[in-house]
Amino acid sequence: MPKKGGKQVEMGKEMQTPCKRAKVEAACSPSVMSFESPDSLFGSLISPIKQEVFFREYWEQKPLLIQRNDNLMAAYYQSLFQFSNLKELCGQGLYYGRDINICRCVNGKKKVLNKEGKVNYMQLKKDFDQKKATIQFHQPQRFKEELWKIQEKLECYFGSLVGSNVYITPQGSQGLPPHYDDVEVFILQLEGEKHWRLYKPTVHLAREYNVESEDRIGNPTHEFILKPGDLLYFPRGTIHQADTPLGISYSTHVTISTYQNNSWGDFLLDAIPGLVFDTAKEDVALRTSIPRQLLMQVDIADSTKKLSSLLRQLADRLENTRELRSSDMKKDFIMNRLPPYLGCDADPLMPGGFRSGKLPKIDSKIRLQFRDHAIITVEPDQENSDEIHREMVYVYHSLKNRRETHMMGTEDDTASEEGTTQTHGLRFPLSYLDALKQIWSSSTVCVKELNLVSDEEKENLALSLWTECLLEVI
Repeated sequence: MPKKGGKQVEMGKEMQTPCKRAKVEAACSPSVMSFESPDSLFGSLISPIKQEVFFREYWEQKPLLIQRNDNLMAAYYQSLFQFSNLKELCGQGLYYGRDINICRCVNGKKKVLNKEGKVNYMQLKKDFDQKKATIQFHQPQRFKEELWKIQEKLECYFGSLVGSNVYITPQGSQGLPPHYDDVEVFILQLEGEKHWRLYKPTVHLAREYNVESEDRIGNPTHEFILKPGDLLYFPRGTIHQADTPLGISYSTHVTISTYQNNSWGDFLLDAIPGLVFDTAKEDVALRTSIPRQLLMQVDIADSTKKLSSLLRQLADRLENTRELRSSDMKKDFIMNRLPPYLGCDADPLMPGGFRSGKLPKIDSKIRLQFRDHAIITVEPDQENSDEIHREMVYVYHSLKNRRETHMMGTEDDTASEEGTTQTHGLRFPLSYLDALKQIWSSSTVCVKELNLVSDEEKENLALSLWTECLLEVI
């Protein structure tokens, strides 16, 4: 995730809602954003557009501009992050490159103005005022609870990592040249105003970030001003640039992004190796040797016919068995996503609930909790050192993930040393798979009804999940 049809202005006017008069302190009213479920949160984020309309007409297809003219929403957006927050945050030990970049677009190119080491707020403010530099603050959800709350719900909604960056740009300045990204983008205007220009993609649904020159992108397809409370969505590959107009002291917006490397192509790269391995155990055609000296040849085009035939056999098997395993993408998502937001006043997470709960027994009725934060995979035994290939069931979860390192990648050496990329979860024999599916698919289930042979196995499974805070006893 980066830390790195007509004019949309008319659409924005059509979608305006009557201006509501509201006090700033009402910004956290439940009527602004609904956190009851991931579905309700996303619905309130793109309101008044309905979700089915959004995915049918806009998602991965074209930009959507929502100009609200809503004082209550504007006040809520402003509470997410403000320029004034930076002074306090710099005192917590922010570093150039890792946490903050300062840059400016000069003659169509990005000029990075970072200093070395720790960020000094007075120097940062000086560069902002005198050099007209844009401040890019990486992953503010690490520090701002309301963004953690929003992004955690969005990760549940999309089933994909959700990152964010804050951009603060002084008047008459532009931070980045025209470019496109490899992520789906939701932009929330927090403070001031920003002048946006969007252009037709040169690469639809791009897989990488790229800067485009002005003479290649043509005229904008959309041009508009974002004001506090407004929201903009555009698909990956959409070329865009934005500047703060003269007369506006500065602009602050947060870019919430998702679906990086989350395409069908990525899924196939993850799932096909397992499919080939499983099929080869049953189909001798996949176990026969490749021709002599094939690997020594410059051109292996003669083998394409054979490979095409084998791929068709794989497709037939997949269609008939409907068995497809994705492990690496699932694990990458679960180990790098945000932990559940429990609230600043919540008690520490304990087995069985927020406080210590009853131990599950054979006669207990149990219920899965944090369903959106746990996955089941079938993989080769990671602890098996001999040559015998044995498969095990793994249950991974994100309950112990650290919000402080979310989306910071390998650049955070301290995080790597502390083992924050470690997966958290449990390992079971393959015979436990049906019982686990039973728990995952039921609202409640009795331990004695679990699909396992002995009562001891049933109790052990329930106790193991309970110990990881994934089960509660009802």
